[in-house]
Amino acid sequence: MKEWKQTIKKEVSYTGIGLHLGKIATITFKPAGKDDGIVFVRTDLKNKPEIPADIDHVIDISRGTTIGIKGASVATIEHVLAAVKGLNIDNLRIEINGPEAPVADGSAIVFLELLKKAGIKKQDAEREYMELDEAISFSSPADNVDIVIVPSDSLKITFMVDYKQKALGTEYTWMPSLEVFEKEFASARTFCFLHEILQLKEAGLIKGGSLQNALVVADPDTSKEELDKLKKIFNYKDEIKITKQGLINNTPLRYYNEFVRHKVVDLIGDIALLRIPIKGHILAARSGHKTNVELVKKLRMIHKKQELQKIYQRKKTKNIVFDTNAIQKILPHRYPFLLVDKIIEFNAGDSIVGIKNVTMNEPFFQGHFPDHPIMPGVLIVEAMAQTGGIMLLNALENPQDYMAYFASIDNVKFRTPVQPGDTLRFELKVISMKRSLAKMHGDAYVENKKVCEGDFMAKVMKK
Repeated sequence: MKEWKQTIKKEVSYTGIGLHLGKIATITFKPAGKDDGIVFVRTDLKNKPEIPADIDHVIDISRGTTIGIKGASVATIEHVLAAVKGLNIDNLRIEINGPEAPVADGSAIVFLELLKKAGIKKQDAEREYMELDEAISFSSPADNVDIVIVPSDSLKITFMVDYKQKALGTEYTWMPSLEVFEKEFASARTFCFLHEILQLKEAGLIKGGSLQNALVVADPDTSKEELDKLKKIFNYKDEIKITKQGLINNTPLRYYNEFVRHKVVDLIGDIALLRIPIKGHILAARSGHKTNVELVKKLRMIHKKQELQKIYQRKKTKNIVFDTNAIQKILPHRYPFLLVDKIIEFNAGDSIVGIKNVTMNEPFFQGHFPDHPIMPGVLIVEAMAQTGGIMLLNALENPQDYMAYFASIDNVKFRTPVQPGDTLRFELKVISMKRSLAKMHGDAYVENKKVCEGDFMAKVMKK
């Protein structure tokens, strides 16, 4: 059954203070075209720069998610994006006259209700999804985070947090579909711990924070000295108290496990940066913005590979990303100078693994040590370069319009001769990529034995 992309019917606005910078800003949601995606526009800056809400434009994740382009940025956008994606809106123009989205009440519900007020409109474009063929896992031991995504017919989220803070402890929730987001998750507010408030204030942040737009958690036995500091920070005249549940000023919870539900809100806002809805069940433990963004980067690479396979690969073959026919659509080389048979692993702009089956029928064996056939080392290097070229070209939006020319090859070492019957495996990884110049390191193996290695510099140019 087809699903259609959506935008809103009319523009709506909201004015409020930003959580960290403390500046008043008006955010205006406007309808957008069927292929526009979600775009933020800084109307207060010269030329009104537009910033696509995608993973390629994330510039900071220290306290919330910030996107930017050429010096223009919008901070703390995750609750806005959660509301947008919670309503399955695909295309939206979001104009803002300040550097940070309003915090509202610290949840996504204010923006969600505003967008519902504007009305949802279907568009003449079919919605596409990113679907998974297998489970994907991501771990960050340093952050004590584990995430697994398994194939599913829709977006589902299972989330668990466990804090050492005794007033909070362990919480768990699950979202069976986006249909329950508005009722069960959108109102969950952002939260922080008392010790974090003092640190953030000293760092010049949470200038717009208050007990009205965030839940503050503290140990019931917190000293009066620390509470007095908090009172001074927020310029409160009344006494500040901590409940047995560890909440300041007896703020009632909207859900019994509101803290972990807000983590789901943040996750939905962050995975919106993929720019395509995902069908998968996300199981996350203790994840935050940093690891959410790392997860989206990984998903972006997988989706890029899927999109390229649609373009180049005629049929899906297990363990093959690009076969020979697909490679000939990408590279200009032809037999006998096409030296890569297939690509078995691929991460756009990051790494690639190619295969070359070396047979006795190779034309070079007739003249290169015919009595003791050995593959010329220069052709091993050329085959590595071709493999790297596939990776570099496909890091671009329109790879068919470009060529990869190698500017230098350094530190080449040949370790073992390659003979007929060997299967060469080329593993290349990008070292750096700046504009049209890219540096890569390549290793060639026969089975698990390294036979050649080298460093490559390539220049990507339009045909």
